[in-house]
Amino acid sequence: MKEQLIKWLNLVLVANVFFVLFSFFWLVVAVLGHSFKVNLGLDLWYKLWEPVFTPAIGILMGGAILSWAIGKINQLFFSPKSD
Repeated sequence: MKEQLIKWLNLVLVANVFFVLFSFFWLVVAVLGHSFKVNLGLDLWYKLWEPVFTPAIGILMGGAILSWAIGKINQLFFSPKSD
């Protein structure tokens, strides 16, 4: 059960990383387009910042902390001790 949870958490985090990277590259392209007076979705990106991208970044940070905590707990309590 614990391994399944970690597996799914890592899968969600990997997908979330790619989504956050996609949103960052979209921002870069949209800002470059805006500087050349080409509409590449900067206004849409701004509208999606609060409801979509901010929670995605928060989930990424929270998931990374949760993954670290699960690993530490496993290391402290469930790994075999070599005395």
